[in-house]
Amino acid sequence: MGRRRAPELYRAPFPLYALQVDPSAGLLIAAGGGGAAKTGIKNGVHFLQLEQINGRLSASLLHSHDTETRATMNLALAGNILAAGQDAHCQLLRFQTHQQKGKNKTEKAGCKEQGPRQRKGAAPVEKKSGAETHQEGVELSVENLQAVQTDFSPDPLQKVVCFNHDNTLLATGGTDGYVRVWKVPSLEKVLEFRAHEGEIEDLALGPDGKLVTVGWDLKASVWQKDQLVTQLHWQENGPTFSNTPYRYQACRFGQVPDQPARLRLFTVQIPHKRLRQPPPCYLTAWDGSTFLPLRTKSCGHEVISCLSVSESGTFLGLGTVTGSVAIYIAFSLQGVFPCGCCSCYVSDLLL
Repeated sequence: MGRRRAPELYRAPFPLYALQVDPSAGLLIAAGGGGAAKTGIKNGVHFLQLEQINGRLSASLLHSHDTETRATMNLALAGNILAAGQDAHCQLLRFQTHQQKGKNKTEKAGCKEQGPRQRKGAAPVEKKSGAETHQEGVELSVENLQAVQTDFSPDPLQKVVCFNHDNTLLATGGTDGYVRVWKVPSLEKVLEFRAHEGEIEDLALGPDGKLVTVGWDLKASVWQKDQLVTQLHWQENGPTFSNTPYRYQACRFGQVPDQPARLRLFTVQIPHKRLRQPPPCYLTAWDGSTFLPLRTKSCGHEVISCLSVSESGTFLGLGTVTGSVAIYIAFSLQGVFPCGCCSCYVSDLLL
């Protein structure tokens, strides 16, 4: 008998491409859509209130923000400002929550304690939800701020966006291989340089101004502004494969618990080509000052698509292209296999 399936927290009414959590407000922000194609699939950003109810995490829809013909493919959060990658552009959104005055809670079918769950074939419910669905006593509004084109390849696409530590700058990367850094919220460009031959897959900004980028050219680079500081070499003290090229898929900085002045860098390496018998993917921890590898461990044969670090720096979360999720201890890179629905670890990772 297989492990019992965990209760569903949220089902998006569109292809889901990006998630962010606002721990101060207890918000889950989900974004995606069908793009410009006239398929009838909406494009939007959903803001959901997260709560613990009887020991379980629950989500209720506060607001649905329509992004018209643009699907949001990536998100970054800085206080109450969202940077949303939409095709070749970055759109800044400002959201605010406030108490309702003299309004009653509007209940929609299927939107009780389980949040905005939607039965099969229940498309009319989604048409009526949007901004009309609120948690009692709370409403949320969204304002479009500045927007700017961030990628200029023949088939342009912003693939990643990241704020710096004090939310005054954001960095973007995409299919043209250029890193561009912008002031917030004016989106005035302050830096532009070619970081990779081909697409930038991910980037991470450290508090000392250093920038780490990973790309389809199999390189991971550390920059100080537009000057190359060093290249990362994960296989120096790890496994070697003569016939299997690997590329870096993701990079994230994380705090060192109990040592707030120190950082670790984490990267994920995946096979550059899909093989009939896929070799394993790997997870590497690096010293955040010297950028020397500390340890590398296999993280299974499913292709890793995303990496997340908990706010405390204690846990790592990995997502795969098949939809599975794994949790690791950041210090040891040891896999965690909790019983039940993993809520104790997921809540730390997200909140």
